[in-house]
Amino acid sequence: MGEIWDRITTVQPLPARGVIELMGVLAIGLVAWPAAWRYTRQAVTIAHEGSHAFVALLCGRSLHGVRLHRDTSGLTVTRGLARGRGLVATLAAGYVGPALLGLLGAFVLGRGYSVALLWILLVILVLLLLQIRNWFGLGVMLVAGALLFGVTWWMPGEGQTAFGYLLMWFLLLASPWAVVDLQRSRRRGLGYDSDADQLGRLTFLPGMGWVILFMTVTLGCLVLGALMMLGRLT
Repeated sequence: MGEIWDRITTVQPLPARGVIELMGVLAIGLVAWPAAWRYTRQAVTIAHEGSHAFVALLCGRSLHGVRLHRDTSGLTVTRGLARGRGLVATLAAGYVGPALLGLLGAFVLGRGYSVALLWILLVILVLLLLQIRNWFGLGVMLVAGALLFGVTWWMPGEGQTAFGYLLMWFLLLASPWAVVDLQRSRRRGLGYDSDADQLGRLTFLPGMGWVILFMTVTLGCLVLGALMMLGRLT
């Protein structure tokens, strides 16, 4: 435990600008290449459903499980009032949550705590794993957890730092792309149960308004996070 604590609390040197940019290029590939996005999008779904669950608990709603599906969709079941600010906040958290996590991660990376960031993410995965309620979701979480544990336990500090940048770039880039996927689904008439359309029925803002809001927040996080990681904003 002492060794792990030392790893977590040790400030890592910031990587060269070229390494940070290379991680950004790799993240673009993971998002833009359809063959990769088919699988890597599950990471966004994990962050999406985890955001629903986290905000639901903050708002006093009870959490009754999380499911991850093969089509990269997910479902977080909560119990509480059928209307009101708690439900609105819970629904709104899904699409902006991964981007906000990426922005927070970019801030932490800029302070040199890349190893601490990865361990925190690993703890979050373990807590979310306890709420998984289907076999496919369990498999996805175990694979994600094993990958993150392998990086934090066996890779050298420089490798962990590079991986942290890759992961934050990915979350920041993938978040607006997930909103694009949402709008494509709505155009095909499959958006009735989407977060945006549920919010449209609960608030004065229509579903398309929520899509625009999601896109604005995720793009804003992408710009700020990129500036932080590239050293342009401290």
